[in-house]
Amino acid sequence: MLSNTCKYALRALIYLTNFSDEEKMIGIKKIAEDLNLSSPFLGKILQNLVKQKLLVSTKGPNGGFSLAKKPIEISLWDIVTKVDGEEFFTNCLIRLEPCRTHDSSKPVCPIHAQYDLLRNDIIRFYQETTLETIKNDLEKYEHIIL
Repeated sequence: MLSNTCKYALRALIYLTNFSDEEKMIGIKKIAEDLNLSSPFLGKILQNLVKQKLLVSTKGPNGGFSLAKKPIEISLWDIVTKVDGEEFFTNCLIRLEPCRTHDSSKPVCPIHAQYDLLRNDIIRFYQETTLETIKNDLEKYEHIIL
């Protein structure tokens, strides 16, 4: 399960994909208001995304945030792994440790084989779905609110 921090990061990046560009930065207050999120919490998330080189920011009256790369160059995988790490994709569904740390001399968990197939599909989805893909999908549905 994705953390709330990661969900907020995804929502903010999708929002910026739709409303900002190299010429137009969007301020934290506007983003927080439109997404109905806490401005201080969102600010910390966005600053982390700047450090991760997914966003750029400028200060001042016309400052704000915009994507650091083209939407087609940022996948959901990039975002999730930079915010939550790869644990979402490697953890066992019912054990506490990641599947990759499993001792091969011991049996795997009872649902490992089935979940591993699903996990591979999930990884592929996150790696292949870009912000551009989401933007194109959102254009089909004007009434969707992040």
